[in-house]
Amino acid sequence: MAQTTNSSTVVIVGRPNVGKSTLFNAITGTRRSIVGDEPGITRDRIRGVGKYRNRHFEVIDTGGIIPNDDDLIPANILKQARKAFEEASQIVFVIDGRTEITAADRDLAQMLRRLGKPITLAVNKIDVEKREILTSDFHVLGLDPVISISAEHRIGIDNLLEHITADFPEGPVEDEKPAKRPIKIAIIGRPNVGKSTLLNSLTGTERAIVSPVAGTTRDAVDETITLGDQDFVFVDTAGIRRKGKTTEMAEKLSVMMARRHINMAHIVIVVIDALEGPTAQDAHIAGYAHEEGRPVIIVVNKWDAHPTRKTTPFTEAVRDTMKFLEYAPIEFISASKGTNVKRLYKLIESAQEAMNKRVSTGELNRFVDYITHETNMKVKYITQASVRPPTFVVFTDKSKPLHFSDERFLINQIRKHFQFGPTPIAIKAKSTPGRGRKDEDGKPKSKAAKSKASPPRNAAKNASKQ
Repeated sequence: MAQTTNSSTVVIVGRPNVGKSTLFNAITGTRRSIVGDEPGITRDRIRGVGKYRNRHFEVIDTGGIIPNDDDLIPANILKQARKAFEEASQIVFVIDGRTEITAADRDLAQMLRRLGKPITLAVNKIDVEKREILTSDFHVLGLDPVISISAEHRIGIDNLLEHITADFPEGPVEDEKPAKRPIKIAIIGRPNVGKSTLLNSLTGTERAIVSPVAGTTRDAVDETITLGDQDFVFVDTAGIRRKGKTTEMAEKLSVMMARRHINMAHIVIVVIDALEGPTAQDAHIAGYAHEEGRPVIIVVNKWDAHPTRKTTPFTEAVRDTMKFLEYAPIEFISASKGTNVKRLYKLIESAQEAMNKRVSTGELNRFVDYITHETNMKVKYITQASVRPPTFVVFTDKSKPLHFSDERFLINQIRKHFQFGPTPIAIKAKSTPGRGRKDEDGKPKSKAAKSKASPPRNAAKNASKQ
């Protein structure tokens, strides 16, 4: 995501369920914020980039604010919003044009006026002309200008953007790109295992709302950290529950978004609660990352509170529960105290290197000679088809798919021989029967049968394109 300066930052604010996230998505041209009819879906600050007539700017979507609500979640939402206000050069106060002005609207308007920042009142959900006359009623809040919009139908968005970006500089955004490609890391796990605390500890900020209430995070919250010439983009996703537990619409959307961010990530951190130990649900969640072919780092959080702090039996329990993640490193941390958290950066870089590693054809040919004496399977040659994850096409003398044990043998040998780090390895098998091969009755195969059984002439070339 392109970075902008604080002089071009628009903050969207308003009480719950007035359409802030819909407006954010309309301005940024994305579906970055979750949108639904249930109030209070957005809780953390969500960032995006907007562009209007060659004016680039950053957009921040805040959670629904109720100024005088002292409950834990609303209070933390207000705390996150205040941090956004510090960055704002323009504030868009969104209000529902189909309802009466509420006490919360008046309190919020009064609070915003005290900031001394330019404020635009966007009266949302004005999607028909007869509702335009209602807009004048909102001048009583003492904010100017008042612009009617329908974020859902993109009505009035141009008028709004023309006003709020009038003083923004034109031209391309200065984007100081790092020498290396940013590494995107998704933090996943069950609710209340400490994912948001880990994000805050990794980034050294209070980027995500943290509370003992399970399911506090709903939107995916991201933050970029630069170490040397390397950018790390961390994404804190919503806690993933079992399907039977996701009854609320917002929770179901959160699960969908979490899986989407796993797909978009380079590396996935799976957070486990040390006090509860590895569970079947932890394995189920980790399976999402494994199925997508993403390197996985297993993080055992709250280790400082574990009664024995014996890593060996806990590691054995994790390996037993997640047999498919034998390649994944395990790190024991305390996110709240910052213990061992910085170690994750080296593991991330190691996983990034492993998933992009390529092995030359010559090395693979020598490897084939090496394993010939180790298995009854006749491997003719191997080629590496792709990376992320490293994928190898194995040509054998068998027409049937590789047996599970043979596939595991090849993966383990490739990992050991070429020193692959914490990344999954994929194997695709293709058969290469020889000439004059006989059928089950002992008779030579017909030309038609041969042509059907033989691979195309450019099998290796085609495999490399997969």
